[in-house]
Amino acid sequence: MAERMLHVFRNTPLGRETLLQSLHFCKTLSVALHIYIPVSRQFLMYFEHDMIQIDLDASYLISTDNAESHARALAEPFGIKPYFIQPKNYTAAQLPDIPIHFDYMCCPRGIIDLSAKIGLGYIGPKVRRIIKSSIFPILMTSGVYKAWHGITVFYGGSSNAETALRWGVHLSEKSGRPLDLFTYADIRNADRPDARLQASGLWDRVRPLLRTWHKIDQGGFKESLYAVDHDALLVVGAYGHGLLKDFVYGSKMEVIQRWMPNNMLLIGPHCVSGN
Repeated sequence: MAERMLHVFRNTPLGRETLLQSLHFCKTLSVALHIYIPVSRQFLMYFEHDMIQIDLDASYLISTDNAESHARALAEPFGIKPYFIQPKNYTAAQLPDIPIHFDYMCCPRGIIDLSAKIGLGYIGPKVRRIIKSSIFPILMTSGVYKAWHGITVFYGGSSNAETALRWGVHLSEKSGRPLDLFTYADIRNADRPDARLQASGLWDRVRPLLRTWHKIDQGGFKESLYAVDHDALLVVGAYGHGLLKDFVYGSKMEVIQRWMPNNMLLIGPHCVSGN
């Protein structure tokens, strides 16, 4: 069965750029695109670990009469025929339930926030909660559409980083795009990523895909991010601290999302492993 992506479409210039990113992702990976055009400013998603009420900003209800035709027109050059979700179940009259049986979901950095507030280094609270509860990865897009031509996995050797690496390998195998690894090591864990990768049983899959392994062992973490390709899709584990728990902006995950303009695939703590 083909993998599927959920995309909540806003019929605005910003929404156009976000949809173009989803279309490129789906085209590159042969993923079916399922689009929800909101019928109200709220909807529910029932995850195993959480029920989330998604509150949208008013821009999601702009020009809904021609939103589907705009989405189809954007999809046509990619050779994609999107499916459009019509809510079947409602928890309340204006509170539709949106299914969660997808393999990916595309999110901008904010969904209840006005576009003027959304910028590099900002992730809205509802988007954070989706990342925390979701069983599938979240594609967080850059502000303007840009195709990606490689995949960079941030790998530190932890079990959660292994899940992110499995997704990176899966994407590389499906797309034919080269795989890069990025490891930032210090004295405390200098040998750990190499040893954990060998122990994970993934090395035989990683090796034929691997183009570059950036092993950074000196200098600051922020400065080292310059080594990451500007046209790479970043695969990053988002779990435990920083992004999802304490909102401590010193965590590496927070530094990555604040400094990097790339598209990112975020792997939350409940995300199932890639194939």
